[in-house]
Amino acid sequence: MMRKTLGFVLCLMVGVCTLSGCIEEYEADISVEYSDLLVVQGTICSGKMNKFILSRTQALNSSYMPRMVMGARVSVRGSDGSQYTAQETDDYYTCQIGALDPDVEYFLHIETDGEVYESEPQKPLPTEKIAEVRGVQETPESKIDVLVTPEAPFDPGKANYYSWTYDETWEVHPDYTTVIYFDTKKMEPVYDPNQFPVCGWKNAISSTILVGASLSYEGQHIQRLKLYDIDRGNERMYYRYSGLVHQRAISKAEYEYELARQQAGFEMGGLFTPLPSALPTNIRCLTSHKHVIGFVGCSLNTSEYRFFLTHVGYSIDRPYPKDARRWLNDCNEADCSRMVREEHMFLCEWIDERYKPAGVLRTAWAYDYQLDVRLRGAYAEEPDFWSLQENVSY
Repeated sequence: MMRKTLGFVLCLMVGVCTLSGCIEEYEADISVEYSDLLVVQGTICSGKMNKFILSRTQALNSSYMPRMVMGARVSVRGSDGSQYTAQETDDYYTCQIGALDPDVEYFLHIETDGEVYESEPQKPLPTEKIAEVRGVQETPESKIDVLVTPEAPFDPGKANYYSWTYDETWEVHPDYTTVIYFDTKKMEPVYDPNQFPVCGWKNAISSTILVGASLSYEGQHIQRLKLYDIDRGNERMYYRYSGLVHQRAISKAEYEYELARQQAGFEMGGLFTPLPSALPTNIRCLTSHKHVIGFVGCSLNTSEYRFFLTHVGYSIDRPYPKDARRWLNDCNEADCSRMVREEHMFLCEWIDERYKPAGVLRTAWAYDYQLDVRLRGAYAEEPDFWSLQENVSY
């Protein structure tokens, strides 16, 4: 029995070694029919400036940026004969669309490289408002989950599908603040509370499209669906945070396309990952059998919800580092002038106790990047919505 077991192990080791020595780079044999495919991104939305991006697929090992398709003729058309022509702008196409008719079917029309492409005609879908967006932290060590609840669906008797994107804005503060500076002509500190902004703001736009279905919810009404989370140690939560969630009702076909696209993106390179050409699409080429990648949805409206979170009420992991300013003790005005002219530092503290027995002048200094949030990618102009005290549904 021992010999059989030993023999099996030796055979297994030999097999593994043989396999490890025979690994070669694999190059997929992809048909010409599926190379250089047109990729279409964009949604037909009522009463908005619509943006459409056209590009071409490239080899998996290509290091170049996506090859954009320019010089195309792009328009949004309706079954009632209406037409909105898109204009070429930078690397994409823009099209101002008025109010869409809920009883008319609309589609995207593209003419490029001698081919004609059209998306499947569809009626614009109405979108419910967002009832609530909230931040929830399950435990003191947990991230802050952002949960969305749409209003009751228009039709509770059927499944509802949505897509969400979001914009972020958060308040940032400098490492240190100062209301004085050292005047090298007067050789004394001067009061100036406006030399650096006391705070600033940063923005970010979500890079992914989030989708959800109501199939597992009672009454087909999605409740508290997680959209994303914020790490409790992220600077977004140090002071005040605001998110603007965009909600759009989508068809089941668009929902399935987004799921497949995300799976292909997250698992790209896996042995069983489908090729991009296998993704579902509602766009077809009218002049040949060329495959197209993309899905063009059609919306009657987009709902938005502005919400705010503060550090109060959450367990935030905010580090408080040691004082990194440079302190000068027993200095004089000439030393202060040298700090400005040669060290290019700014005065933060002026503690003059020279009038006391054994008293000295103590000063603290910092660099501009420690005092000015604009040097950390922030802007100083307060956003229009920052004065809001409550969440708002649009």
